[in-house]
Amino acid sequence: MGAVDLTTHPGHLARRLQQAHSLLWGAMVSEETTSPQFAVLNALIEKPDIDQRTLSEHVHLDRSTIADVVARLGRRGLLERVRDPRDGRRNVLKLTDEGERLHRKLVTRTARMNRVFLAPLDEDERELLLRLIGRVADAAEELRA
Repeated sequence: MGAVDLTTHPGHLARRLQQAHSLLWGAMVSEETTSPQFAVLNALIEKPDIDQRTLSEHVHLDRSTIADVVARLGRRGLLERVRDPRDGRRNVLKLTDEGERLHRKLVTRTARMNRVFLAPLDEDERELLLRLIGRVADAAEELRA
């Protein structure tokens, strides 16, 4: 049996895409703040005062990963846990002023990075790629659940 053509293996291509994204992220966005950490900052701008479980679902990160990301951002003074004013038994997450400042800075950088990352594609191809990747990711998450 001969070698298989890995260009027909979506997992192999996804890994290459992720590698390219990580390199660009480090060079153009941040060496301190990871893409998942940015997703959490962004979610807390979009939906302030949500609990960690809701946050986990919103950014599509599993419970152990979200716990680690939240802890790291907390240690950096970018977010804090506060008692939910509507339900004293529950803690919610809130960005600090420093977290909001960092988010603003990273939004500009991520937009620039995404333009470079998707530069080989025209506008229609970009929209199609993002739609297709989203559909595959959604279906994979449903299988996992």
